[in-house]
Amino acid sequence: MKIRKIIRIGLFFLVCCLIFFTKTSASIFAGREADTKLYEYSPQSESESADTTTEDIAEAYREYQQKFETLKTAEDIKKAGYKLLEEQQFFISLGTFGRQDVCFLPAMDQRYHRLAIFILDKDQRILYKTNELENNSIRRGQLEQPETEMVAVTFQDLNHDGLTDIGFITQYKAERTYKIGDVLFQSEGGFYRDYRISDKMNRFGMNKNINCITSFVRDGNSIEYLYTAVTLEELMENGFKVEEEQCYFRTFEKLGRLQVVPGTAKLVGNNIFMIYLVDEQGNIVWSFQPMEDYDSLYALKGITGRDVDGDGLKDLVVLAEYSFEGASGEYLQELSCSIYYQRTDGFVKDEEFRDFYPCDEEETLEGLVKKIREYWGWMT
Repeated sequence: MKIRKIIRIGLFFLVCCLIFFTKTSASIFAGREADTKLYEYSPQSESESADTTTEDIAEAYREYQQKFETLKTAEDIKKAGYKLLEEQQFFISLGTFGRQDVCFLPAMDQRYHRLAIFILDKDQRILYKTNELENNSIRRGQLEQPETEMVAVTFQDLNHDGLTDIGFITQYKAERTYKIGDVLFQSEGGFYRDYRISDKMNRFGMNKNINCITSFVRDGNSIEYLYTAVTLEELMENGFKVEEEQCYFRTFEKLGRLQVVPGTAKLVGNNIFMIYLVDEQGNIVWSFQPMEDYDSLYALKGITGRDVDGDGLKDLVVLAEYSFEGASGEYLQELSCSIYYQRTDGFVKDEEFRDFYPCDEEETLEGLVKKIREYWGWMT
């Protein structure tokens, strides 16, 4: 009995100590949190903050749109804070506005970098205006957009209805240069956009130049199949040309034995370069777009499937020369490498080595592999 009594007293004392320690610790940690937190989080305060921000953005957009609706003349455009893109200003005849020549004038809102298109008569009065453009949705759901410039415009019948339509390309620079294509189709009294056409044009890289846009919109030539095909047979049926000399099988540790299939598709004289990994049944397992925003493949220097980052998994390294149009319309070429590291669930594109090491004109694939391995701190 005495032993049981001693045990009970001991347990009671232990429980008291634990309660005391828990309260003390909670007090200490609460004090530390108070020193580091700027405010106490609550769902209500976050919701109110989000609503306020949303309301502010919505109000700013209403003000921007209301100001746009009041514009009546070219002078109003300037006063409203727009920069007139006069280097892309053209005088043309558009049937919907009669026999008179009208002025096509793009302008950029300097506060939010939103593009607007204006058609003016000879007295500088606005006959038509729109800011419902693909260019203004680069950052989806945001009022402010990246700074862009208009680089090309075409006036031609793109939908075979006998009326002159307007196709144009803008571009902006982030980590690289991005292009945005768009088309305004002429109709009675104005113009309209088909957002589905603009979406496909930009999503599948058919915005590289005006000829590409014309080929897609007017002639119906599309390279969408490069991104939607599920078998090698489907690719080839649509015109994909395999680079046989660079085509080989390789066992990738996480994906199995696959055929590396590089090749090109034609788009108005441009060679659109893609690489596919295909299984032994002909199914596409993975695809790569190493040419990114270049216009065309000029020369494929080589492709290798080897481990270059030292993790024991085979990666893919591509060295190729591409062509593109310069700022003044000149034809340029550039050697570029693309690296894809194998991971557990597929491949990830290199975002480090290319910034660290730009390729020179004399670069070889073997030399490049050596430099990549040195960069990652190992050799074989």
